[in-house]
Amino acid sequence: MLQMKGVAAMAIRYTREYDQILDDLSRAIATVPDFYDAFEMEAADWEELSDDERSVCVRTLADDIFYALGADPEIPVGTGTASYDASHGFIKVAATDQLVHVIPLRE
Repeated sequence: MLQMKGVAAMAIRYTREYDQILDDLSRAIATVPDFYDAFEMEAADWEELSDDERSVCVRTLADDIFYALGADPEIPVGTGTASYDASHGFIKVAATDQLVHVIPLRE
């Protein structure tokens, strides 16, 4: 699904509830055009999924992205990017040039 560069894994540091982070990250990812490319899906394939199936896919992708960012601080997501800013304690999802989501990792 996600491809990471060959770097040693580091952990993402967080104090917020993991489920809250995943909720925010899932909502952010869903705004990225073509995010379903991570599943090697076409738009038509994505549209055929039920709402429940889409939710599971986006949540799984959010979980994968969270852990991938522990090894590579910036990764592509569809036509956008996700990046981990360890010094400020957040994940940034750039959906488009005009839409950027900041997901806090600390309470």
